Amino acid sequence: MQKMSEDIQEKSAPTIYDHLAIILDQLGSVAWQKLGLQPDMVTGKIEADLAQAKVAIDMVAHVSSVLETQLDEDDKRHLQNLVRDLKINYVQRQGSA
Repeated sequence: MQKMSEDIQEKSAPTIYDHLAIILDQLGSVAWQKLGLQPDMVTGKIEADLAQAKVAIDMVAHVSSVLETQLDEDDKRHLQNLVRDLKINYVQRQGSA
């Protein structure tokens, strides 16, 4: 029993940054879906909702800014590109709506 306890203690608990990375991934997926550029994971339909897309994109940008402090340059660049791509696609979709 003590060995099992030691094994559990050796594994570190997920940090808040680990949780933020998961949330960021989910928000990014929702943003693409709400832009109407990917099918909805639940319905399988492609439907745009730009108001919800904007909220998701704003949250991706905010969570990215918090998470960037913990990332190396490649990962920072990846997040910056994600935010940029989402914003560009939002503007394009808004112009065609």
